[in-house]
Amino acid sequence: MNTRRNLLLTAVAAAISFSVNAKDPKELVIGTSSGPYADQVKLGIKPILEKQGYKVKLVEFNDYIQPNYALAEGSLDANIFQHIIYLTKFSTDHKLALSELIKIPTAPIAIYSKKHKTLNDVKEGTTVALPNDPTNQARALVLLDQLGWIKLREKTDPLKASEKDVATNIKKIKLLPLEAAQLPRSLQDADYAFVNGNYALASGLKLKDALITEKISPAYANLVAVRTADKDKQFAKDIAAAYRSREFLAVTNKYFADYAKTDYQLALEK
Repeated sequence: MNTRRNLLLTAVAAAISFSVNAKDPKELVIGTSSGPYADQVKLGIKPILEKQGYKVKLVEFNDYIQPNYALAEGSLDANIFQHIIYLTKFSTDHKLALSELIKIPTAPIAIYSKKHKTLNDVKEGTTVALPNDPTNQARALVLLDQLGWIKLREKTDPLKASEKDVATNIKKIKLLPLEAAQLPRSLQDADYAFVNGNYALASGLKLKDALITEKISPAYANLVAVRTADKDKQFAKDIAAAYRSREFLAVTNKYFADYAKTDYQLALEK
């Protein structure tokens, strides 16, 4: 009799514990990098989801490492800070089951300077700061090649270009690889700096003040990532629908006009 009673009490305790700890399916925790992608959620996505009954909590990160770990372990339901090249490499390297849900309007990487008003000031010894993570560094090197400041080796994969692929340093510039978050600060010392759009805006730089901006390819458009197992769940569908909505398009046009729009947004404007 005592055994049956103990088993019953154990079952009841487990049920209570589950009811207390089980996450409300209408409660969403979204991680972003600090700055514009957090603002996109606050101004556009969160209000849409809250009208549908969701409680949305936003967690902001200052690096490109922790958001994917937090998503994989379940602390986040989605994150918004990266492009597909970075997501694929990070997920593969760290054996994380993460997937793209939907691409979003993206602030481009661009060259900024506080010392020069034009790119024509480049000369021997000019210092150029650029991201040290492989995917964003490749973007910077390809743009430097297009500017004629360096020459990349023939048949270099533009998505994987590294300093080892620099065949000729035409302008004899000094490359200074730094963590992406540190690049706005590098403008105090470097002649020029490649700064990712989110960090540029978060530091007070304006996209229109860039000396040159990359033309974003689909490979570098930022995205919403979710756990692969959650991709077809209702909350994921609702997040994607919020980004595809005319309401979010209006927010994009009002607050993020200099961003590269997505195909679905361009289709809505036709």
